[in-house]
Amino acid sequence: MTTVILLRHGRTTANASGVLAGWTPGVQLDDAGQAQAQAVAQRLAPVPLAAVVSSPLERCRQTAGAVLADRDLELRTDDRLGEARYGDWTGRPLKQLAKEPLWKVVQQHPSAAVFPGPEGEGLAQTQARAVAAVRQWNAELGPDAVWLACSHGDVIKAVLADAFGLHLDQFQRIVVDPASISVVTYTETRPFVVRVNDTGGDVGALVPPKRRRRRRTADSDAVVGGGAGDGPA
Repeated sequence: MTTVILLRHGRTTANASGVLAGWTPGVQLDDAGQAQAQAVAQRLAPVPLAAVVSSPLERCRQTAGAVLADRDLELRTDDRLGEARYGDWTGRPLKQLAKEPLWKVVQQHPSAAVFPGPEGEGLAQTQARAVAAVRQWNAELGPDAVWLACSHGDVIKAVLADAFGLHLDQFQRIVVDPASISVVTYTETRPFVVRVNDTGGDVGALVPPKRRRRRRTADSDAVVGGGAGDGPA
């Protein structure tokens, strides 16, 4: 099983001012976002990570950099984990965008949404590239790896929708807050969504257990009856 921790970047100046940042260069964490990045880094400190892969945008590299502190790892970037390419919507206030006809499509039928302008892409394209990136990194890092991908809200929601087996038109039902972690474990036959929008839970369960000599059930089998969870024995 390969486990990916999907980390959304901390709050930015654009988030705080209600502007759609997209791929605008120079958008960085504000003071609250920097504090969020430090806090999530402390939470994840006990978890051994095989790799930390980030969107190339500054806000993600800042957040991922906090996680990398005191780890013998180099930050790796992947454009496919970058923000959705919002085209001509980039840099505009959300209040204005909510009046555009496309806004309803993004909200109600996002699989059909294609952002305007030569740099715009469809949300279906965003999902396809992000899911492909996650699965390629899974294959490269191996079946026992726990790794972290630092990305953006819509991108993480799209990856989670795929892992849930949901149509992209349902992805707006998923909430991914700044500096939250969502966790997906991938097996040979299916992914298991372990956490969504976790902003403060204990992460001890993400530490890989010691390998057993013999397994009674396949890693890809779901627990019948719900299981006992990860609480005290």
